[in-house]
Amino acid sequence: MKITILNKKFWQWFVLILLSLIWGSSFILMKRGLESYTDMQVGSMRIFFSFIFLLPLSIFRFKKIKKHHLKSLIIVGFIGNFFPALLFAIAQTQISSSLAGMLNSSFPLFALIIGGMIYKTKTPKSKIIGTIVGMFGVVGLIFGNIEGISNGNNWLVGLILIANMFYAISLNEIKYKLADLDGITVTVFAFLFTGPFAGIYLLFSDFSATFATHDYIENFGYIVLLALLSSVIAVALFYTLLNYVDAVFAALVTYIIPIFAILWGLADGEAITVTQILSMFVILAGIYLVNRNKN
Repeated sequence: MKITILNKKFWQWFVLILLSLIWGSSFILMKRGLESYTDMQVGSMRIFFSFIFLLPLSIFRFKKIKKHHLKSLIIVGFIGNFFPALLFAIAQTQISSSLAGMLNSSFPLFALIIGGMIYKTKTPKSKIIGTIVGMFGVVGLIFGNIEGISNGNNWLVGLILIANMFYAISLNEIKYKLADLDGITVTVFAFLFTGPFAGIYLLFSDFSATFATHDYIENFGYIVLLALLSSVIAVALFYTLLNYVDAVFAALVTYIIPIFAILWGLADGEAITVTQILSMFVILAGIYLVNRNKN
């Protein structure tokens, strides 16, 4: 099913900014969930509830799936959703929500590198320069909030970088191997393959410490909201957008995410520095360069 308005630049940017808002809010939702639940429980519930929400849609979409789709859908399910959900939850046990959002901005660089090395895509010089400029802005954001890492656990930064590399593989897989499937179908089957594994983990998980916390019901609600908004609605929108734009443009979403992540962090009492503000302008300059010659 084609959505004709997404052929227009305005609506492509509208969806990109909407995705940035939703995913920029996901870090504060994870932070709330981690107040009562373990990192593995938060990541697994995010996947499992997404699977439950999308399960009814799978009934009418099996006929769209062919044998050659299965490998790519499994890659998208596990590499693009399951493992990143767990990695981000683990990292946020010691990293502030705003810093996690900033680190997420390494995604476009990974998308560019993996697209060129594995999928043999050709990228205009303006997009390469814009991506590199944007990454300078990301580095500024990170070093402007280095105190956002608790107890000196710098290795947790690596988990987010690995998650972004996984996202980049998934993005290119969808763009170049699943282009004949619509975004909702890709989303449904990505979670159909991973949801049962998350459910099995939760079935044998120990929730005794959770029930001892004061706000475990409220924090459970935040996790459900995380699954519905960030893993169902946003993922479906993003996979749909990929049918109308190139991978580099789609990856720009993670240059805008930090802005919303920082705003949520400010609302939650996290600090922002002058370096971070200046870095945001550098990121916007990178976005302009990437998009300047786009047809």
